[in-house]
Amino acid sequence: MLLQWLEFWSNNTDGLLHSELIQKITFRASLASITAFLVTLLLGPIAIRILRHYCPERISSQSPHLQKISQSKQSTPTMGGLFMLIAIAFALILCGQLLNRFVQLAAFLITGLGIIGAVDDWIKLKGHRNGLSIRNKLFAELLIIIPVAFFLYQHLTSIHGSLPLVIPFVSKVYDLGILFFPLSIIVLLASCNAVNLTDGLDGLAGGCLIFSGAGLGAITYFAGHHELADYLSIPYFPGAGELSILLSAMVGAVLGFLWFNCYPAQVFMGDTGSLPLGGLLGMVAVATRQEILLVILGGVFVIETASVVIQVCCYRWKKRRIFLCAPLHHHFQFKGWHETKIVVRFWIAAALLAILSVASLKIR
Repeated sequence: MLLQWLEFWSNNTDGLLHSELIQKITFRASLASITAFLVTLLLGPIAIRILRHYCPERISSQSPHLQKISQSKQSTPTMGGLFMLIAIAFALILCGQLLNRFVQLAAFLITGLGIIGAVDDWIKLKGHRNGLSIRNKLFAELLIIIPVAFFLYQHLTSIHGSLPLVIPFVSKVYDLGILFFPLSIIVLLASCNAVNLTDGLDGLAGGCLIFSGAGLGAITYFAGHHELADYLSIPYFPGAGELSILLSAMVGAVLGFLWFNCYPAQVFMGDTGSLPLGGLLGMVAVATRQEILLVILGGVFVIETASVVIQVCCYRWKKRRIFLCAPLHHHFQFKGWHETKIVVRFWIAAALLAILSVASLKIR
């Protein structure tokens, strides 16, 4: 990381940086978050001007009412996830241990899903409304997710000897064994696509990502700290704490992105941002054995996805709709709620779920 070079320079010039400070994950996580936030703010105006020219959003919906209420977003630039990912990468290079296996797998996952999201966005922008077909998109995601799940399985078994499944509010831990592999694939697929489905209103997915990322970042720090992991009775994985630096960078970058994405949005993150950031949440949860807790922590994303599944299943089965429109945030739009009211109330729910998730670690 660049901080090691800065440490060398500081020690040879009587500077203020010291080895003890640089090695602290809390310091590097804070610095990564601030760095990603500032880089996103600096890149934002330049990126938006470029994206406005090449990547104007095409609003097209099968619902005439949804088309009408979303018409004001027509031609808003999309693919804003690009400058968020650049900011996260810069913060990671500055503050992260790049030789850490967890970090390497997360970087591979973010890069791969970011490319898939960018291709999907680009196809939509070029006139193909639906982008990649569902089959092709899932296949591409699996090409990235399966290797990550496999190498996570190898790495976790090598440093822990078992693959415990932690269930919130329950003291007993179950060893998954080989079942870890299919479960991790399902979690990674679900998490990246759940965030993608939630990204439908200005600032909605971004705000929820901040709360989920911050809560999961704290849990990840605990899992990589032997004393805290023992105190909280959660599995300890040496090196997992480095993922909290990546999550801190994500939180900082999304905070910077919200500067431009809050209502009325100047830019959308698109699949370019939602897929990799959702995938990162899933991968960190799998790496720290908190897949079940992620259902609570990312409850807003889960409910949004569930609303789509329920709507589709009920319509195919009984030819009737449960919600006025799915995902759930559109249901409230159809009921006449203003967009900002929906977004802020979903943020509140995400914040409460993050607090509950962290608190649950000691309630067993």
